[in-house]
Amino acid sequence: MWGGRFSDKPADIMQAINVSIDFDRRLYAQDIRGSRAHCAMLAAKGIITQEDKDAILGGLDKIEAEIEGGTFEWSREREDIHLNIEGRLTELIGEAAGRLHTGRSRNDQVATDFRLWVRGQLDNFDERLTALQKALLEQAAQNTDTIMPGFTHLQTAQPVTFGHHMLAYLEMFSRDQGRIKDCRNRMNENPLGAAALAGTPYPIDREMTAKALGFNAPMANSLDAVSARDFALEALSAASICATHLSRLSEEIVIWTSAQFGFVKLSDKFTTGSSIMPQKRNPDAAELIRAKVGRIMGALTSLTIVMKGLPLAYSKDMQEDKEPVFDAFEALDLALTAMTGMIGDLSPQKERLAEAAGDAFSTATDLADWLVRALNMPFREAHHVTGAIVALAEKTSKTLDALELSQMQSVHSAITQDVYSVLSPLASASSRTSYGGTAPSEVARQVARWRGKLG
Repeated sequence: MWGGRFSDKPADIMQAINVSIDFDRRLYAQDIRGSRAHCAMLAAKGIITQEDKDAILGGLDKIEAEIEGGTFEWSREREDIHLNIEGRLTELIGEAAGRLHTGRSRNDQVATDFRLWVRGQLDNFDERLTALQKALLEQAAQNTDTIMPGFTHLQTAQPVTFGHHMLAYLEMFSRDQGRIKDCRNRMNENPLGAAALAGTPYPIDREMTAKALGFNAPMANSLDAVSARDFALEALSAASICATHLSRLSEEIVIWTSAQFGFVKLSDKFTTGSSIMPQKRNPDAAELIRAKVGRIMGALTSLTIVMKGLPLAYSKDMQEDKEPVFDAFEALDLALTAMTGMIGDLSPQKERLAEAAGDAFSTATDLADWLVRALNMPFREAHHVTGAIVALAEKTSKTLDALELSQMQSVHSAITQDVYSVLSPLASASSRTSYGGTAPSEVARQVARWRGKLG
């Protein structure tokens, strides 16, 4: 490619460190699409002839068919996706192939390819997240009144409903989807036509290529166009937050499926066995999803470090931008798909959940709230009285709703029979009717809202 300036070929080690075709070949569809748009624009502006345009487009069609048919011969000598396609195009149509690169550089070409690829992945994640939210919504709809313990510090805190718990993750993944859509909108500008860094003297039409490639507009600064990778960093940031949510949900599934908890069951489809312990049913899918966050966050860190010290405009360091992004997005796609299947497969163990919901005096806060409402007691005093009743229940090995009225009255004489209306886990959850609360009626309302949004 640069034979006019150099008189010798690169050293073997230079060739080895410089070549990128082994991983950037996955950009072939984007590269061909960008070349088609650029070619059509060059012809429209009279920069190349109609005859050359037809030859170039015909050659690109043949190359695409060869790649997709598995007959394309990849060359490490040609180092990257751009030169592999251009080299093959030259073999097919001769001199006209050289006219395709008029008014562009590999710098704006790769920036365009990479943006197109990332944009496509964001569209895929949008679909994956919608599917996951629908799976969570179905679990919520089927379990609006399934009582379970809510935790803080992984200690039993207050009764909640399983549906409410599922909706909490639905909300998280909805925000992830919002971040991905924001990222897509912000990155949807066209670098093509920025050339190496300064633009081009040819009378190109960047609006035309932007429209052909589905971009909102051409990028307004040629230096920025070829050197910016913040779109990939932002996409990785959104992916990392999403992966963190997936990891938290995976951790809960791992805990819930343990024999000690027994809150939910997974079928054989999403568990594995042990090579030595025949009784084991391991939640390996959840554990592997939990681990994927490391790869995704690692990719964000890797690309941040690559970019942090680069002056404008393009440096070869930026060849290291793609592999971590490819790896991270592949991991996130797999994790989202697996989690969607796992959520649909979950079977809440309602009796065990209800039993656990009443453990550890989980309705103590309801007792304190009843003292405030029924006896007009200051909350701090109610907290103290409730603490004394909990100590009494603990001493007698009873749950709060199993204490006799006389026992509670020995702590405070004004307590009446009505107190039992709030002491069961179901009564506790049902009373939490504030917007966004765990009451079955409120969960049903949120389910209806989400059905309207997700369809």
